[in-house]
Amino acid sequence: MNEFEAKDKEFIWHPFTQMKSWRETPQTVIVAAQGNKLIDQDGREYYDGVSSLWVNIHGHRKKEIDAAIIEQLGKVAHSTMLGLANVPASQLAEMLVEIAPAGLRKVFYSDDGSTAMEVAIKIAFQYWQHKGLGKKCRFVALEQAYHGDTVGTVSVGGIDLFHRVFKPLLFDPIQVPSPSCYHCRFAASPEECCGECVAAMEKVLAEQHEQIAAVVLEPLVQAAAGMLMSPPGYLAKIRELTRRFNVLLIVDEVATGFGRTGKMFACEHEDVSPDLMALSKGITGGYLPLAATLTTDEIYNAFLGEMSDKKTFYHGHSYTGNPLACAAAVANLRIFQNEKVIEALPAKVETIRRYLTPLRQLAHVGDVRQCGLIVGIELMADPANKVPYAWHCGMGAQVCMKAREYGLFIRPVGDVVVFMPPLSTTHAELKHMLQIICRSVEEATSREAEPVAVSGAHF
Repeated sequence: MNEFEAKDKEFIWHPFTQMKSWRETPQTVIVAAQGNKLIDQDGREYYDGVSSLWVNIHGHRKKEIDAAIIEQLGKVAHSTMLGLANVPASQLAEMLVEIAPAGLRKVFYSDDGSTAMEVAIKIAFQYWQHKGLGKKCRFVALEQAYHGDTVGTVSVGGIDLFHRVFKPLLFDPIQVPSPSCYHCRFAASPEECCGECVAAMEKVLAEQHEQIAAVVLEPLVQAAAGMLMSPPGYLAKIRELTRRFNVLLIVDEVATGFGRTGKMFACEHEDVSPDLMALSKGITGGYLPLAATLTTDEIYNAFLGEMSDKKTFYHGHSYTGNPLACAAAVANLRIFQNEKVIEALPAKVETIRRYLTPLRQLAHVGDVRQCGLIVGIELMADPANKVPYAWHCGMGAQVCMKAREYGLFIRPVGDVVVFMPPLSTTHAELKHMLQIICRSVEEATSREAEPVAVSGAHF
């Protein structure tokens, strides 16, 4: 154990991690990175197969983003947005509005995905107060939803493992079934689908729309739920229902935004313009914490008035609109433009699809789900009968640790192996990484399933 691993184990409390097993198990210390690879304390390289938890876009040490941060450091690192404006935040806001779905015209900055969603929830709630419809104060969320770890976002979350301990602190959402075809409780196969998940949403809105402020969902992919993917048309149908019943639509594009699904934003796949959209993760290219909540002129204007009207949105963060982070984000978006990143994605999506084929044939793979450059590989003890592995086996974690032996860093969500590489990953790198995953799944699942002590194994 080197000194940095020792200091980590002595002083640091890691997120989503059982620290007992962390302290008892050897850990990798990352000391450098280059391109699409991470480098540990022993000089060993690993493909960054989950984009450093879904944030890295163009690879590590991207010279344009490095230069933008250095240039901004020569001016000012931070100044408050309470009473002041700054140049990078203004530039970035304009660029975000230009690429966002039509109608999203205003940008509220915060620090991460949780805070961006917290902002959206609070804006939606307060909006209806200003419109004289104070009874519209409830939220509809999907089962298995994950929108962050602040109190408001946990309230609209649906992952029992993460959220049950906090239940006494939370408000009560209205939950509807997740639109996940593999886990569908209504139809035996996608071919037999009659849209029951949409019907369930319609029933809730028809009966309770006078009390509902907003529907909250992750478009196309429920990421932390295990890369659950909705059927084509689901998002557009929900948008139509929210309009029909005078309910706001909040989309959480924290994980799906900035090219992950093959388009800049997941909403574009179904031509959906929401009322509020939360962005974070890839917004700075994986360099600095930053988030944004985008909304419409209609919602923004409802907060305008005299000071005596007390319509102000009383919410903010010390580092809101941080100039360094915004400068990184501006550089990130310019790379999208200059290198035609989105235009290059369809071919990479097809490469991933092609090299996923061998995984589908493995004995303990129940489902392989892909949306753009987002992949979830669900492991099952008995795929034919959809019997999962026992919880304590941590099979997803075993696969990921095996992949690390072969030079690939990935993370599971339970027994779903997640693959979400940087958009800059080459076709050859995609092929190599997916071959490692296939080999790792085959080797790990061919052994007798035994308990494994892998810290943070379920996220």
